[in-house]
Amino acid sequence: MRRLLWAAALAALIAAGCGNDDADSDSARPSGGGAELVIGRILPETGMLANTSSAMVVSVALAVEDIQAAGGNVRLLTADSATDPDIAPEAVNRLLGEGAHVIVGASASGVSQSFIQTLYDAQIPQCSPSNTSPSFSTQENATFYFRTVPPDQAVSLILAQIVAADGATNVAIPARADDWGNALSRLMEENFAELGVNAQVFAYDEDATSFDPTVEAVEAMAPDAVVLVTFTEGAQIIRGLLEAGVPPRALYGTDGIYDVNLAVMVDSGNPHILDGMVAAAAGGSGEFSDRLVGLADGNVLYGGQAYDCVVVLALAALAAGSTSGPEVIQQVQAVTSGGQKCFDYGECAGLIAQGVDIDYDGVSGPLELNEVGDPTFGRYLIAQFIDGVLTVIDSHDVDLANLS
Repeated sequence: MRRLLWAAALAALIAAGCGNDDADSDSARPSGGGAELVIGRILPETGMLANTSSAMVVSVALAVEDIQAAGGNVRLLTADSATDPDIAPEAVNRLLGEGAHVIVGASASGVSQSFIQTLYDAQIPQCSPSNTSPSFSTQENATFYFRTVPPDQAVSLILAQIVAADGATNVAIPARADDWGNALSRLMEENFAELGVNAQVFAYDEDATSFDPTVEAVEAMAPDAVVLVTFTEGAQIIRGLLEAGVPPRALYGTDGIYDVNLAVMVDSGNPHILDGMVAAAAGGSGEFSDRLVGLADGNVLYGGQAYDCVVVLALAALAAGSTSGPEVIQQVQAVTSGGQKCFDYGECAGLIAQGVDIDYDGVSGPLELNEVGDPTFGRYLIAQFIDGVLTVIDSHDVDLANLS
C-alpha cells in the first residue's frame, strides 16, 4: 500500500510537469517559480496536544504565505494527527496520496515514530518543529528526517539547573511512559545526579483513566520539587498534588505542559491556582512571538520552529532545483550552515539565484543543522505563572556543541 501511494504521488507529480513540451526541465526547476513544492502538514488539531500546538499550526500557514509573497511556488496540504499514533499514519498516507513532496510534523515524538518508516520508504523529507526525543538522532530510518528543535539534552539540563538553583534536594519526576517521556525523564534524572540532587522517576501509562496512583507515589516520596514530564493529562496530576499540599512554587513543567491555559485546566474557578509554577520550552525571537500572540490564543510554543521547518524545506528545494525527496534532503544541512547569512526566504532565495551558498538563520535562531539533522543551537523560554498568566521571565540560548 505504501508503494502504491508513493507511486500515485509520483505519477501526479509527473503529470503536473507534462503541461508543456519540456516536462523534464520544468520538474527540475527551483521551487521559486518553477515546479510547485507541495508541503504536507501533520499536526494535532485535536487530541492531547491540540491546545499547545496552535502556534505551530498558525506558523506553518504564515511561512507558506510569506514564501508565496516572496515569489516562492509552494502549496500547503493539512491533516490532523489527533496526537494519536494509530491515526496519524493514515493521515500521512492521505497527504502522500494527494501529492505532498515533504512533511512538516508531527508534534509528539511518539506520533512521528508511527510514520517515520513510511516516509523513509517513500523517500519523503520530514521536518518536526517539536520532536525532542534523542532517539531520532541515531535511528537508521531517520535518513529523511530532521528537526528545528534540539533534542532534550538541552532543556533537561536547563530545567535541572533551575530546580537545583531554587534549592531543591529531593525531586519527583512524574513522566509519561512513551518515547518522549522515557527519554526526557532519564536525562532529567542523570542531570540531577550530576548536580548532587536526589531524583526519582514515576512513569505512568498516558492512557490511564486515573492518575491517583502516581499522585500517591509522589506524595509518599515527600519531594521538595516536582518536575512534570507530561502532556495535558498533567493537569490532573497537578490537581492531585495541590490537594496533597504540594505548593505551586514547587512545581516545574517541561515543554509538553507549557500551556497558557494550564491554570484553567487545573481549576477553572481559580486562575491564580498555579501562581509560582515555572515551565521551560523552546521558543523563537521576540519579534516573531509578538506576531504570533494575537493569532494563536497567546500561545507561542514551537511557533518559530514550525515556521523554520517550512522555510528550510522550501530553500532546500530551491537549492536542489527539484522537489525530489533525496535531492531536497541533501540540501537541508547546506542551506542552514556554513554559507552567507540570510534571514528570510526572500533574501535567501535571491542569494541562491545568484549561486551563493547560504546559511539561513531563522526566527527560532541560528539552526546550524548537523549531519544527523539536529540543530546545534537552541533558544529556550523560561516562564512562570504570575497573577494567573504564564509570563516569560527569562530566556537561554544554548550551544549544544558545548553543553556542560
